Order: sequence, then C-alpha cells, then structure tokens
Amino acid sequence: MLWETIRLALLSVRRNVLRSFLTLLGIVIGVAAVIAMITIGSGTTAKVRNDIAKLGSNLLVVRAARPDRSGSTSFTPRQLDERDFAALATGLENAKAVSAAAQKQVRVVYGAENIAAEVTGTDPAYFVARDWDIALGRLFTESEARGGTGVCVIGETVRRQFFGAGDPQGQSIRVNRMSCKVVGVLAPKGTSGFGQDQDNVVLMPLSAFQRRIAGDRDIDSIYVAALDGVATSSVQADIETILRETRRIAPGADDNFDVRDMTQIADAMTSATTTMTGMLGAVAGVSLLVGGIGIMNIMLVSVTERTREIGIRLAIGAHEKHILIQFLVEATVLSLLGGLIGIALGLSLAGAASMALSIPFAPSLAIIALAVGFSALIGMVFGFFPALRGARLDPIDALRHE
Repeated sequence: MLWETIRLALLSVRRNVLRSFLTLLGIVIGVAAVIAMITIGSGTTAKVRNDIAKLGSNLLVVRAARPDRSGSTSFTPRQLDERDFAALATGLENAKAVSAAAQKQVRVVYGAENIAAEVTGTDPAYFVARDWDIALGRLFTESEARGGTGVCVIGETVRRQFFGAGDPQGQSIRVNRMSCKVVGVLAPKGTSGFGQDQDNVVLMPLSAFQRRIAGDRDIDSIYVAALDGVATSSVQADIETILRETRRIAPGADDNFDVRDMTQIADAMTSATTTMTGMLGAVAGVSLLVGGIGIMNIMLVSVTERTREIGIRLAIGAHEKHILIQFLVEATVLSLLGGLIGIALGLSLAGAASMALSIPFAPSLAIIALAVGFSALIGMVFGFFPALRGARLDPIDALRHE
C-alpha cells in the first residue's frame, strides 16, 4: 500500500515537472544554504584551531606589558630579562618546556640572493614548546646555545629562496652582518591565521642573537608549554606568582608583564566562529519555511484540480485516511526530493568555497541527516492541511465539481 502510494506520488510529480520543480525550489535553496553555511563554518572553525595549534600545544606566552595609549598605566614598563627566564625555568613544576626568545626582522643574504626574514634568538627548548620538528639536519645544541656559536636553523621559505630543493647543511648565510652556518631546516608550518608566513624564519642561539643582531640582553617572549594533562590555567597562575615575586611587584599593584594562554584564545575564536555559523544557519533556515509554504500552496491547488478524482475514489470505497495519506506522501516526497537536491548543491557550494578560501572541507553527517529529516518534516507539516481538506471532501460535491 505504501509503495503504491509513493509510486502514485512520483507519477504526480512527473506529470507536472515544471510546477513541481518551482515548488521544491524553496526547499532546495533552504537546505543548500543551511548545508553550505554550516559546512563552511565548521571548516573555518577547524582552520582557526589548526592555526592556533601550530603555535604549540598547551602553550603560554609571557611578554612585557605595554602601556595603554592614554598613558594612564599604573605600572612601570619593564622588559623581560634573564632573571625572569631563570626564575620560571627553575620554579615551574608543571612545565614541559620553558624557552626565552627575542625576535627581529632583518635582511638575510646568500650569494646574490637576499630576503627579509624574522630572525629569532632562542634555545633548544623553544622547539619543544612550539611543537616544531626538524625536517632536515639537526637543531643547535645546548653547548652551542650557551657559547653563542654562529649556527642557525632556517625555515622552508628561506630554504626555497636560497637553495631551492637542495640541501643547505653546511652552507653559510649572512644574517644582518653576522655569518651563520646552516645546520638544519625546520618542518613547514605554513601561514598563520593572521596571514604571517611562519616558515620565513631563521633561528639561532639567543646569546649570539643578543650580541651580534640585537645589541642588547633583552628577551621579547618566554614560551611555556604545560605538561600533558595539566590545565594551562594552573600553570598561568604559577607563572604570575613567580614573576610577581621576581619583579618585586607590591600586593595590589598591577602586573608589568602579560601572560597569554593560547588555549583560551583558540576557544574564544572557535566560540565566535561557531556562533556566527549558527546565526547564518538560522537565517538560511528561514528559506525552508518559505519552501514549506510553497508546498502547502501547490498542494491546495492540486487538491482543487483533482477534486473529481477524489470524489470517484471516495465513491468506490476509499476511506478518508487513504486520501489523507496519499496527499501527505506526495507533499513529503516533493519535499524530500528538494532536500536531496539541496544537500548535493550545498555540499558542492561548500566544497568550492573551501578551495577558494583554503579552509578544510568539513561536512557533518549529522547535519546532512538532520536536513533530510527536516525537509521531510516540512513536507508533512505543510502538506497536512491540504491533505486533510482533500480527505474531508463530500463525495457528492466532489463528483459534481467541474
């Protein structure tokens, strides 16, 4: 009985192909918009998380606090130094790695080629804190870091610029006015979420950087990686306690340093993109209601056109429930067809957008299943009134209808 009703519904759709297509167009647009928006939003959220993860897992970054633009700061600005780093390196119990770093944008030269790159002076713990692997060669050692040896590790962008696909190990490059022997190449990290090329870098021992590049003993950042399973908020509290004591900040006074929890930043950015995705999905979902109204309208027209057919079926023994089921199935089939076409269209649009925006293609099976179910529900809800109207027709009046 059900399969016969579905077959009749499909025949009805085929009899009026153009009208059926225009009717389900609202459902197609609504489902496609919802699928595309949510898939693109999920891809954007995944990209944000990946970009933050590239900075390092469970990472906290300590920097000197900057006075606000109004100049009404309640603390005396002070740069990070070796004492701050030593206090954190020895005092933090739940840290996997603690690394000091200083950066400067300088000109790097090899032969006739030159490139503006970010040069970072640091120590071997930096690579642990930042989850940065070596692709070729080796990292500089603790003894090289302590002695300020003129060795360096370069990023993939610098390697391509100077050596193409070749092996740069043992070659010397000039960083500003300092000669530096390349001992390794870092694994590529790509572009960050802020548009910065993370592979356009040269890393060297901090003491060599301070003496030959920066000309001072300042430290720009201290990177702290929390142990796996340890909450970054707990490590952040320990950092603040140690630095307040080391810097002799009076109780109640503002900190003259800043601790950024990259996990919290990732969660905040993810929450923002998820909220925007939900809002866009809700707006797109309005077209589903518009499509449902279109289905109700066309089903009312169908009931009017087929009044004599309904009268004949009722006169030869069909029950009201048979007429009700027939029109409900027709409306549901029409809506489901629109939902399936909308899913295909939405995934295609999301795929094209993912390629254009360089974000992951992240379709959700749960959302696709929900779209199918919701489109069927739209057909049933908005097809119920026309189906009920057809089922309650008086057979005598229906047979007299012209």
